[in-house]
Amino acid sequence: MAAEVVAGVVAHSLALISDAAHMLTDAASIGLVLITMRLAARPPSGHYTYGLKRTEILSAQANGITLVVLAAWLGYAAVRRLITPPAVTGGVVIGVALAGVAVNLTATMLLNRASPGAHRSLNLEGAFRHILTDVFAFVATAVAGLIIVLTGFSRADAIASLLVVALMLQAGAGLIRDSGRIFLEAAPAGLVPAEIGAALAAQRCVTEVHDLHVWEISSDLPAASAHVLVTQGEDCHAVRADLEELLSREYGISHTTLQVDHAPLQLLTVGRRPSTGSGPSAGSGTQGGERGEREVPQHGPGDEHHGHSRP
Repeated sequence: MAAEVVAGVVAHSLALISDAAHMLTDAASIGLVLITMRLAARPPSGHYTYGLKRTEILSAQANGITLVVLAAWLGYAAVRRLITPPAVTGGVVIGVALAGVAVNLTATMLLNRASPGAHRSLNLEGAFRHILTDVFAFVATAVAGLIIVLTGFSRADAIASLLVVALMLQAGAGLIRDSGRIFLEAAPAGLVPAEIGAALAAQRCVTEVHDLHVWEISSDLPAASAHVLVTQGEDCHAVRADLEELLSREYGISHTTLQVDHAPLQLLTVGRRPSTGSGPSAGSGTQGGERGEREVPQHGPGDEHHGHSRP
């Protein structure tokens, strides 16, 4: 990074200075990842019943915001250079950019080996996107330097900077979106709560599922809660164990809170007596006459709530 700053000033290359600024955020993001990983590993205690797992999501969001802010500043500088391009030393740009490609490819491979993509937390994903974006940025900078050497077209440096800006915006916006979904308690990507509710309601002895919630405590810890009604006489504990096994096997949700109760035995009936005349006692059901009945539909607990599913 230090070499890029010096070379960028000497060669009048905004692309190199852009890459150096991005490498600074890389170093900061990796340091933040290390700190928040240690915090997230602490066990739950006191008022923090989930521990400090969401510090990793705070880190990812900070990385995303940093990328977007830095991209805005570099984009402004690149547009100014497109209007009034300075003389850029293409040979220096090529040499430094190729060295940057080698450094960042090595860092990318090391990070990916330590945590493969399929098992990478959003926190580590933030650092990985930072470094991977730098690889593409250095390639673009090297191409710009080659164009300057061959054609003398100095605006290629600013164009390469704009390409870096686009990559930074894409990576930053993705991190902000993904971390925002977790903070807003959205269902994990790829999981549809309605489908999960229907699958639970279709299981043996289940008559109703409501108050279903599916969210993420952290990027690698999905959770679910629901109120489940089962057939009278069935073993609630056995049904709950089956549902928990289903959620873990089919949807990868191992942190569950299921309240399981027996469904009501029958509908409620209310007796009424028909009216026998006028006056205060008419229709009150306290005079003589034949007894009439009407059935009042039974509403299970939570019928008025969301997440309501029946077989």
